[in-house]
Amino acid sequence: MIDSLLWWVISPLDYTFMRRALVACMALSLTAPILGVLLMLRGMSLMGEALSHAILPGVAVAFMLAGFSLPLMMLGGVAAGLVTVATASSVTLFSGLKEDAAMASLFLVAMAAGVMIISLSGSALDLGHVLFGSILAVDGRTLLLVCLVSSLVLVGLAISFRALVMECLDPQFLTLQGRHAGWTHGLFMCLVVLSLVVGFQSLGTLMAAGLMLLPAATARYWSQRLEGMIAIAIGWALACSITGLLVSYHAGLPSGPTIVLLTGAGYALSVLFGPCNGVLVRRRTPHRVLRHEKG
Repeated sequence: MIDSLLWWVISPLDYTFMRRALVACMALSLTAPILGVLLMLRGMSLMGEALSHAILPGVAVAFMLAGFSLPLMMLGGVAAGLVTVATASSVTLFSGLKEDAAMASLFLVAMAAGVMIISLSGSALDLGHVLFGSILAVDGRTLLLVCLVSSLVLVGLAISFRALVMECLDPQFLTLQGRHAGWTHGLFMCLVVLSLVVGFQSLGTLMAAGLMLLPAATARYWSQRLEGMIAIAIGWALACSITGLLVSYHAGLPSGPTIVLLTGAGYALSVLFGPCNGVLVRRRTPHRVLRHEKG
């Protein structure tokens, strides 16, 4: 039994493409969930999903000009993401429309434009690669780029973490401390865009936010402390990434959707059984309170 389990875990790592995919997943899992937790604290979880679609036009234009050149596609994605963030902020500033509503309108237009560009310049296979990614196709150059950008995001989080948390909880206090909340928010959105862009090669633009948002939402049901939520989110993202890769290899399934579905299954179980506001816990609480009052 143990030998079979060891073979199931270790045998895929005999192949170079599986080792590269594993390292890429680990790099993404160590950074994206932290941003997801901070997005959740801001009440901006859907903003991450919108941005993952908003990078598509930049990726599409780079693809049209240079084919599957990952550095140029990432650069195009970053540019498109930052333009979308700046446009949404401008719309909010001058019209009073909430930022999430402005972002929702922009990402729909951006996604439609990106799909149109790729469809006109490539094949259905090209469109599928950009939309859904292919983590098993990560080569050495791509892996290096993924690790470098993920490290840059991690360093940015480490340097500005306290300011980011204060901006989540009390932007006015941050301003009183001599730091402009708007600049902190801008830095945070730049880190989100970088994380999503580096994840599109692995999970595609449609699912790049999966490792960012689902582990963070899962962690919310297991801890009410920030450090606890971050640790649980990272741990769950790593577990799902590794398990998803192994399952997809042995079962012949697409890796990206398998990983995201596993994180989604964890979220569903957490909604039911999580000790922090899980469905079963909330059902039991009134009965305990009632018995305590009678006693």
